[in-house]
Amino acid sequence: MHPTAFSRHLVTGFAAASVLLAPMGAARAQAPDAATPPAAPTEMHRHVHRVSSHERETVDERIAKLHAELKITPDEETSWGAVAQVMRDNNTAIEKMLADETAAAPKEPTAVDDLKSYQKFAQAHADGLTKLIAAFDSFYAAAPAEQQKLADRVFESFGHKGAAMHRKV
Repeated sequence: MHPTAFSRHLVTGFAAASVLLAPMGAARAQAPDAATPPAAPTEMHRHVHRVSSHERETVDERIAKLHAELKITPDEETSWGAVAQVMRDNNTAIEKMLADETAAAPKEPTAVDDLKSYQKFAQAHADGLTKLIAAFDSFYAAAPAEQQKLADRVFESFGHKGAAMHRKV
């Protein structure tokens, strides 16, 4: 049994939200051990891998892009570095989770298996976002008003894309 269209849209929304924040956004499945054949991935895993492998920036590319868009100054490098590190840590956690979930996927996953797997990824995304907000809040609070407005515009443009995607569900 394959997951419903609703489940696939939820995964798509999760994947889209991850792009901006990159804790999950650049999740890429690690190459399986050549000696061990991989377990059959669920539809969700195939979708997340396909999106992350072909349509997304790496976490370091996203960090560099945000660094440029937010016009990080040399004086801000320390607080920005904390934000970037959280993004990298979140990405590493998702990569590990994706590899673990793919390796443990049942041969014939059910819709319930797929939803449980999605729940794990959604929870990891929420946990990562909590960490990212704390780091970004410190950076944002110390930024000059003009740079805060710039950050608001950068994040607002993402929010509209994400909201539009969720309305399609």
